[in-house]
Amino acid sequence: MTNTAWGRTEQQDYRSRVRGCLLGGAIGDALGAGIEFDSLDAIREKHGPQGVTDYVPAYGRRGAVTDDTQMTLFTVDGLIRAQVRRDLGAWHPPTDIHAAYRRWYATQHDWGPDERKPDAGWLAREEWLYAQRAPGNACLSGLSDDRMGTLAEPKNPDSKGCGAVMRSAPFGLLVGWEPQLVFQLAAECGAQTHGHPTGYLSAAALAVIVHGVVRGEGLPAATQRALQLLAGRPGHEETTQALQRALTQVRVGVPSAERVAELGEGWVAEEALAMGLYCALVAEDVTHGLLLAVNHGGDSDSTGSVCGNLLGALHGETALPPAWLVELEGRGTVLQLADDFALEMTHGAVLHTAEHGAPAWLARYPRD
Repeated sequence: MTNTAWGRTEQQDYRSRVRGCLLGGAIGDALGAGIEFDSLDAIREKHGPQGVTDYVPAYGRRGAVTDDTQMTLFTVDGLIRAQVRRDLGAWHPPTDIHAAYRRWYATQHDWGPDERKPDAGWLAREEWLYAQRAPGNACLSGLSDDRMGTLAEPKNPDSKGCGAVMRSAPFGLLVGWEPQLVFQLAAECGAQTHGHPTGYLSAAALAVIVHGVVRGEGLPAATQRALQLLAGRPGHEETTQALQRALTQVRVGVPSAERVAELGEGWVAEEALAMGLYCALVAEDVTHGLLLAVNHGGDSDSTGSVCGNLLGALHGETALPPAWLVELEGRGTVLQLADDFALEMTHGAVLHTAEHGAPAWLARYPRD
């Protein structure tokens, strides 16, 4: 899609969906952060028969996000940097995403931002991101050196944890791309840390589902497209079966925590994807879907993130609960990054060319 294809209404709708996807995922992450390691019985005993119905303290505050949101933001940052670097003929998005993930890795080890690194861009200088929020071992080990994992030679080839799927919704925001290219890019970037086919194919499936809903498809239709793209990939069976179970579960009966738990616990990629998708499919509204997605005895923040990404992309930012937005950690950063992403996708050709570029934009997203 070129800049001339964007009318004002289309731009407003797109920006709302980008904001919704990123903020919704962060809200789901924050709702689950305080109960991530609790059983359903423990959650109900502590918070009442309905489980959590609001933020609960995590990492010293209400509304705190985890590594799920941190890595999602760096995915967005990497995608913008890839677009900017395209002017120079350096067009290999997986390399730019890997560089962004390495910047996230630095936040997990450095004391704080290093102003002496001008090529780091603005996101890596946000101090609040320099906090360890239970980062996954595969993400840390996969990014611990300069070698980039690929589909041919992935990092952690036996890992299918949810650390790739929980960060991959932003690939679906590339609405000018064809679905198969979105799928391929998300899979390649997933393999940088999670080399088991289920790990990176679940990430690719989420990206394609987000892509479909941002382009105006319903969730069921977008899921069917993901299933079609999965069918030709070696090792797709676990991811395919998980998506099919989520679709089937919709028809079983009234949604409940017990029905969510029948899809798994969410620690592995295909379960997190299926649980988040199911909750989005049956959601009466964003609040209902997100609370359903986090009230279970598993990886509550990741399933909440996936559900929030989907519902936010589907309905846009105005559907998100205002009270949860107000307390969300890093809301200003998420909004700024979302708006920058939408601006790059709709007006990138105005912001920069091979010969020229808006200085403020290139300072935020260096192409060196």
